[in-house]
Amino acid sequence: MIIVMKPNAPETAVKSVQEAVESKGLETHLSQGKQVTIIGIVGDKNKICNENLQLMPYVDKLVPITESYKLTNKKFHPEPTRVKVGNHVIGPDTLTVMAGPCAVETEDQLMLIAKEVKKAGAQFVRGGAYKPRTSPYSFQGLEEEGLKYMAEAKKEYGLNTICEVINEAAIEASAKYVDMLQIGARNMQNFHLLKEAGKSGMPVLLKRGLAATIDEWLNAAEYIISEGNPNVVLCERGIRTYETATRNTLDLSAVCVVKEKSHLPIIVDPSHATGVYSYVSPLAKASVACGADGLMIEVHNDPEHALSDGPQSLRFSTFNTLMQEMADYIRLAGRTL
Repeated sequence: MIIVMKPNAPETAVKSVQEAVESKGLETHLSQGKQVTIIGIVGDKNKICNENLQLMPYVDKLVPITESYKLTNKKFHPEPTRVKVGNHVIGPDTLTVMAGPCAVETEDQLMLIAKEVKKAGAQFVRGGAYKPRTSPYSFQGLEEEGLKYMAEAKKEYGLNTICEVINEAAIEASAKYVDMLQIGARNMQNFHLLKEAGKSGMPVLLKRGLAATIDEWLNAAEYIISEGNPNVVLCERGIRTYETATRNTLDLSAVCVVKEKSHLPIIVDPSHATGVYSYVSPLAKASVACGADGLMIEVHNDPEHALSDGPQSLRFSTFNTLMQEMADYIRLAGRTL
């Protein structure tokens, strides 16, 4: 349930309503817009059914929320959320580009890629130090050594850094080296991991699960936010369907649906969605056109010999061309890099 206060309700009136709700053992979450303040209520609403809150001063109306997710719900938080990561803000005013290798392989490799993606206009370097792979025989990542290379890339080129985490130990290690945690598709419903990521207080990028509905995805984000961490960004990376022409099926309609249902920023990963480098550029442009707040793109100096996901990785020249071609899309979307 949410309580909508009347325009320009004084702070004292808002606080009185919060205290009335909290006195019944429920939690309140405040969302203050330019004119209207909304008080979100989390808990058993039956505890306040006889309180006549709608009669309190400056209360406009009470609105029930039928969806199972509350904190990620746009009804709770009508204004779009802006997530600050390092020196950059992910949200409706910017087009965030995260670029780099699927897996960190060597320090020299990561430093070279970081240099090139920064030159092309990316604000983040991405790189996997922990790699949960389908096959147990595939490269599993350099772990903390790879994280150290990420920290060096940040220091040298001023890029923000993001790395996937797979367990509590990885969160603790990553917190020392990178700016943002990534929860991969395979762990979207690893609820213990989601809670630990929430407790970390770090910004979190939550990828959509391979076969997850949008409501399941938003509920997964709820686990993170319910631990007191509002800094969540969603990432559409394709879902598994019957189609085999691409690695996954990129659901760009999810961007539009999320924008309608939630206040959280959403970016798109066309690399993992398609698995084919030649499809990445057109789908990146389409993502910007349909309202995505950013992109995650795999870039590699030598895709043919990449230890992970070479076929979907862009070369430096291709990535640079894409960034130039996207300039008009970004401008028309009313955003800046």
